[in-house]
Amino acid sequence: MTLSHGRPYLAIPGPSVMPDRVLAAMQRPAPNIYTGALHEMTATLIPDLKRVAGTAHHAAIYIANGHGMWEAALLNVLARGDRVLALVSGHFGQGWVATARALGAKVEVIESDGASPVAPDRLEARLRADRGHEIRTVIACHVDTATGVRADMAAYRAALDAAGHPGLLMADCIASMGCDRFEMDALGVDVAITASQKGLMTPPGLGFAFFNDRAAEARGRADMVTPYWDWRPRAAPELYYQYFAGTAPTHLLYALRAALDLVGEEGMEAIWARHARLAAAIWAAVEAWGREGEMRLGVRAAQDRSHAVTSVGLGAPDADRLRAWCETEMGVTLGIGLGRTPPEGWFRIGHMGHVNAHMVLGALGAIEAGLSALSIPHGAGGVTAAARALAAA
Repeated sequence: MTLSHGRPYLAIPGPSVMPDRVLAAMQRPAPNIYTGALHEMTATLIPDLKRVAGTAHHAAIYIANGHGMWEAALLNVLARGDRVLALVSGHFGQGWVATARALGAKVEVIESDGASPVAPDRLEARLRADRGHEIRTVIACHVDTATGVRADMAAYRAALDAAGHPGLLMADCIASMGCDRFEMDALGVDVAITASQKGLMTPPGLGFAFFNDRAAEARGRADMVTPYWDWRPRAAPELYYQYFAGTAPTHLLYALRAALDLVGEEGMEAIWARHARLAAAIWAAVEAWGREGEMRLGVRAAQDRSHAVTSVGLGAPDADRLRAWCETEMGVTLGIGLGRTPPEGWFRIGHMGHVNAHMVLGALGAIEAGLSALSIPHGAGGVTAAARALAAA
């Protein structure tokens, strides 16, 4: 006998839970891609995407996942052999580094311990040492989806400015956009990338690049970009097909339109506040369970933690045992310990996008039941602590 029958809950850090309105929006015949309503609807996406990103500048839509967006961002601002400085706080930061190197960039890495972001003073010191301004761009994950570490992009911009360095600041916001507060222009970010399957509550397959005029100017000397990845025609199309360098991803666009409607109805301030409250509840539960046994939050300081994903250490193989039990017995799927050592000693809770209080409390209740069922040592009162955090004004 299992208690998992019923609607399952995918509590992984993307693809996130898709709202019924998003799913319903895709249930329609293929549209005319050459003229009419599809063209009109696509044009409405751009200003709404810019509002989510907090920018008044340029936006480009790609048929791509997050890995594709790493390439798109780099190809549009780099010439072969350019120097890139990467601030890495987890597995996905390392992935962006690998992409940059594969494209022919010379990449230098400043890495954190995975429990905190790279300190801004380390960035400033390295930029001051770059007297010839050979570093063309600084890349960093706003949130690394593997560790849940959230970087202070405003502090990174301040480091660039203090060093008098002209390099671009580029942010991977794939996990964070629509969850953690991010306002591109206010933060001084030159390029921000994201994808559809997390805070934007849309199936995987769409990627987005937001770039300001400084980044647009850098495109002029970029010599690696190919026609598909070029963001200029996508951001300022003369013909409809140029939005996508070919056939439009029609049903993903309908899904995105429905998701952006939901975002507009709730409002970005309310969305950020909701994610912060839900994250705090999860942290409270983990801290209560961690009073006994090995459970611990992967990110030490609350200000460095993502509001979209929480990485939890439990010890090997207990994290994998707990994940398996929650899925088979409770119908709750938790995220794997991606990029962690050992991976079977970590799990992740995704709390991004279309998620509310009772969903989080349900997932935490399943985890607490699993800890008891598997006799994994833990402190008492995790779910109670989460409920109190949610009830706090």
